Amino acid sequence: MNAQPIAHFIGREAEFRILEAEHAAQRGSFVPIYGRRRVGKSELILRFLGQHRGIYYLGKRAPAAMQIREFLNEAAAVLGEPVLASVATENWKTALEAVVSLWRASEKLILCFDEYQWVVEQSPDLPMILQELWDLQWKKSNKVMLIVCGSYIGFMEREVLGHKSPLFGRRTAQIHLKPFNYREAALFHPNYSRTDQARTYLICGGLPLYLSGFSSKRSIESNIIDTILSEFAPLRYEPDFLLREELREIPIYYSILVAMAQGAATAADIARETGIRDRVLQYYFKTLIELGYIARRYPLTGESPVARHVRYELDDPLLRFWFRFVYPNTSFLAQMGPTRTLTDRIRPTLDAYFGHAFERMCREALPFIYQREGISSSFEIGQYWSKDVQIDVVGLRNDGVTDIGECKWGKIPSAPALVSELLTKIGRYPNHRGATIGRRIFVREKPDNDTSNIIWHDLENLYAESNTQ
Repeated sequence: MNAQPIAHFIGREAEFRILEAEHAAQRGSFVPIYGRRRVGKSELILRFLGQHRGIYYLGKRAPAAMQIREFLNEAAAVLGEPVLASVATENWKTALEAVVSLWRASEKLILCFDEYQWVVEQSPDLPMILQELWDLQWKKSNKVMLIVCGSYIGFMEREVLGHKSPLFGRRTAQIHLKPFNYREAALFHPNYSRTDQARTYLICGGLPLYLSGFSSKRSIESNIIDTILSEFAPLRYEPDFLLREELREIPIYYSILVAMAQGAATAADIARETGIRDRVLQYYFKTLIELGYIARRYPLTGESPVARHVRYELDDPLLRFWFRFVYPNTSFLAQMGPTRTLTDRIRPTLDAYFGHAFERMCREALPFIYQREGISSSFEIGQYWSKDVQIDVVGLRNDGVTDIGECKWGKIPSAPALVSELLTKIGRYPNHRGATIGRRIFVREKPDNDTSNIIWHDLENLYAESNTQ
């Protein structure tokens, strides 16, 4: 494949440099690339292949013999070797050796298996075949750059990176492609106000496909209608498509995700809302965590976490929005249409929804703030909760400081009252290590009349140096 670079490709410069360095290295290269769906893995690879010749094969749930035949046909076209299309084999080793034997260029041949987990599903012996070819032929030959790419994070960590995998210890680099952070996401809408950049991120998260669906020429509410609610909108059925592609027992997963989107966070609460026993829930939690859709959280104190304190959160913003506002209102949406659904069912609680999501964004922002403030110690960032208090942001630093933060998305009727609320919460935080407490408040706009010694962070502050890559 030698396609043109993808237009309007934003970010990923560091990952692209890794691929270029591996391609130039005077040895064989093996680079696993993994990350959740829609994060831009395929786009990164296709951009890279726009600069170099290589064979890109997209795995599918099809018989192994069919996949091998398609791979050979693609190789025949890319290499200009029609003989490859007539190779009669149902064995990946024979197919791969035939392809590599006909590569005569001085640069490496890129062999890319995208959706690798689906290829292996039909060809369980493929990892062992790749191990043999790597160890005996490709490792020292400077002839092949092997890329395996997958969306099922748990599978890639077990079957490619894990110590029980035949490919363990053979990678020369790896890329765990993660969603864009909130500052990178803002690059998709440079003409938006900071508030609208934040709102877009709180709905779409850092996935390029979702971010590019929102137009800077439309308001946030218009984008919700045109991109998510309308019958033919690009994201109207996106969560449904993602889950059905990866999972069975869809009704069970849906009930779990709806419960979480409505605020259930503990296993006991989710069990009560869904009618699924706690012990059975753990299986479904594990699957959703491996897909990158939910996350397990503990209150951050610096001490070992206690299992009974665990909470589960929807980690994907679009899934959180969709299961909060779209899926529960499917009947209303069908009857009344997208505009009425927005005004009657979404708008009344949308600001409160943004407020909760803003807390997550503030925790994400704290490392950038530390960097800007010149704080060089290591740290952990999270939140804290108990039966008495909920603390939005906790920054546990190894320089003897613990930052406690309060987040407020809406208007601030009284800055002193907000400061007082923060100080009350600080008094209820279990500061067992006797750390110095840093006091921070995160808001959309700083108040003009505050005279306290609290550190305030507004959106302009959070987005400072947003063009730094």
